[in-house]
Amino acid sequence: MRKTYESQYSFGDVDIRKVETNPKSRDEIDKAVEGLKFIYTTDEIKIEVFAILEKEILPNVSKKTGRRGMDLWKILVLGVMKQTCSCDYDHLHHLANNNLMIRELLGHPRAEWGAYKYEYQTIVDNITLLRPEVIDKVNEIVVNTGHKLLGGKKKEELRASVDSFVVKTDIHFPSDISLLNDSIRKSISLTKKLSEQLGKPGWRQSSYLIKSFKTDLRKVQKVKHSGKSATEEKKKAAHKELIKRAYELFNKVKASLSGLREDTMFGLIHEFMAEDIEKYIGYGEKQIELITRRVLNEEEIPHSEKIFSVFEPYTRWISKGKAGVLVEFGLPVSIIRDQYGFILEHEIMEQSNDVDVAVPLTTRAKEKFPAIKSCSYDKGPWSPSNRKMIGEIVEIPVMPKKGRPNKAEQTEESSDTFKRLRRQHSAVESSINGLDHTGLDKCYDHGITGFKRCVALSILSRNIHTLGKLIREKQEKQKKRKRYQKAA
Repeated sequence: MRKTYESQYSFGDVDIRKVETNPKSRDEIDKAVEGLKFIYTTDEIKIEVFAILEKEILPNVSKKTGRRGMDLWKILVLGVMKQTCSCDYDHLHHLANNNLMIRELLGHPRAEWGAYKYEYQTIVDNITLLRPEVIDKVNEIVVNTGHKLLGGKKKEELRASVDSFVVKTDIHFPSDISLLNDSIRKSISLTKKLSEQLGKPGWRQSSYLIKSFKTDLRKVQKVKHSGKSATEEKKKAAHKELIKRAYELFNKVKASLSGLREDTMFGLIHEFMAEDIEKYIGYGEKQIELITRRVLNEEEIPHSEKIFSVFEPYTRWISKGKAGVLVEFGLPVSIIRDQYGFILEHEIMEQSNDVDVAVPLTTRAKEKFPAIKSCSYDKGPWSPSNRKMIGEIVEIPVMPKKGRPNKAEQTEESSDTFKRLRRQHSAVESSINGLDHTGLDKCYDHGITGFKRCVALSILSRNIHTLGKLIREKQEKQKKRKRYQKAA
């Protein structure tokens, strides 16, 4: 059983409509609370948001019978607060149980005697129910709400800007021998765990095996960085010894896994663990192949054949030529935002680049928000075909050409409208900086699904933060107007 929100208050519960924020506070929590409270207290918006959440989160689970699950409102609040505060689940667990303002927004009383305490795993399990597609639908409602609040002629015309940035994944600097070590460590530790579950011996020395392989790896690193004192023969010999040791350990894991599968107690859960072990063995064998080609055969390995993490295999090596930043490990994300700071749409570029996503990103944004009149870009997405198609999507495309423009392009780029919108394009950097402070400096969630959820939640959190800021400004204007009326 899962409710959208608790409509019947218990003794001591807080009325979310009466949650107060500090109007002078510059902290991100206050503005996010203001935005979330507006969603909750505006019936039209609340009905739309909860209709999406009810339909998309566990649609086949009964809403009337069974054990009580976390309310959908609480899931949304905790998900937004996780990214607003740019924190991990441990810190979110602390905030959910100790931050008074967040607890009031969740509907809990301040009194200790009536305090409900959240469990860590409960928070993790419920937030992971929010799929990226669901978050995007809620985000569209939030942006439309913000545009309606602007009122008048302001909402009739949107000026959009497109830019991209890198969301880093939580990995160490990758080298083929360190990734081989990761594969060895995980395959041995998981095999030991599986053997213990089935009551099979054979891995009593698993910790020693992992440490001894790490010692062999350190020897290779020492030879590698010893400079002129180490000949090529010594380096190759050290790598050969490491490869030989890796093969011995992988063969031991494979033999053990084969025996465990023959056990009568081996079930479906054990098969999932076995598949994980085989996955890490595969990554390890891939690294052995790359080490052999790079060191022993002296080949140059192209980036397309490399894996930069055995835990986050979707990670890309990105070098954008920024000053002081030689390389970043993660995925590039392209966003489109309007002049009010709302992020309209985004695209995660798993295998593509700016030039590939400019048209589909703009098309989706235009379909959702037909008021988009102009859209500006930097030189990255430019291509003749992109320039032509963007001109068919928006009325005023602002896409500077790479290289020297021809006479017609030079005339277009020298127009007052083009130059004005080109100067305003840099405002998109403020949204990118805001996203960096709402959890997208580095993504700590696991897997590509977790990465996509993290990006979508951060964009939703940023838009709710912008909505809260807009509400504050509107309230401040109303207060000033009342003071002027009293003075008059």
